[in-house]
Amino acid sequence: MITTKSSTRHHIDQTSRMKAIVYTEYGPPEVLHIEEVERPVPAKNEVLVRVHAASVNFGDLIARHFNDISPREFTMPLPFWIPARLDFGFTKPKKPVLGSEFSGVIAATGSEVTRFGPGDPVFGYLGQKMGSYAEFLRIPAEGNIAAKPVNLSFEEAAAVPYGAITALNLLRKANIGNGSTLAWKGKQILINGASGGIGSAAVQLAKYYGAEVTGVCSTRRLEYVNSLGADRVIDYTQEDFTTNGETYDLIFDIPGKCSYAKCKDSLKSGGHYLPASFKMRQVARMVGTSLFSGRSGRRVICALSMEKPEDLPFIRELIETGKIRAPIDKSFPMEDAAEAHRYVEEKSAQGKVVITMK
Repeated sequence: MITTKSSTRHHIDQTSRMKAIVYTEYGPPEVLHIEEVERPVPAKNEVLVRVHAASVNFGDLIARHFNDISPREFTMPLPFWIPARLDFGFTKPKKPVLGSEFSGVIAATGSEVTRFGPGDPVFGYLGQKMGSYAEFLRIPAEGNIAAKPVNLSFEEAAAVPYGAITALNLLRKANIGNGSTLAWKGKQILINGASGGIGSAAVQLAKYYGAEVTGVCSTRRLEYVNSLGADRVIDYTQEDFTTNGETYDLIFDIPGKCSYAKCKDSLKSGGHYLPASFKMRQVARMVGTSLFSGRSGRRVICALSMEKPEDLPFIRELIETGKIRAPIDKSFPMEDAAEAHRYVEEKSAQGKVVITMK
């Protein structure tokens, strides 16, 4: 986008360049490399952020080899796969700069922006647009961007938005997060995949709303999930939660490696099975359980995380009041972006992995 000098405050030279972590072909972590690219210029309603840190998310890994993702392997229904392929590119990437979460400092603002000013520390979420693996990015001032929590480093802040916003919105579909910290007091919630970005946020949010939380994870991450406040942690390599006789008001299945058929006997009467991602068979099951749940009242809930701009300030408030924290496993300089991706792919991380852009 080309703008005139009058459209921005704290004007950035349109001919200036920046470093970015780029991939021009699909493939393994080694396709990531640093290039100099054109620095973006904010439109009248946008801000330019000098990025300090960006996280490595599951979506970044998927996007990096999206040409290998078949409709069967895609985590959403087929109608979503086709536009996703068009958006990311069939034969080569259309979005050469990955990264959806970020933290940094406002470098410039559009002429109509009053919410932020140059020098403000911020954090945010770009969603499928991506682009945070760079020294600068632009984002609408009314988008998913907020003042950085004062008690977090830039690295910690970059690890928060995606997991927290997604967990918050999906849990709301199960009637959690209705404004009362006692909304789910005494309710039993199981979070399958409790050590990931969404899962770790879900554990803390469910505890904030008064639930008794059971987390499911691998052996090496038991202590990590315990540290998040889970009341009980199950090692899935040693115990199958669907056969141990325990029942729950909500089963939040993040990796999607379970199913309603397998989990239904672990649901209390009126309990809900909530997959973080779903296929058409889960949608059909949702319709069926909605119409024919009978006396048990057990239901499947399939929902998309439709984040709102007010979500991130709410998450910031929870962080600043000590209700949520953002454990970081490791940070890598931007020159080692490929190693950061490899580290996450090997499932070595306990907590989030971030890339610093300084």
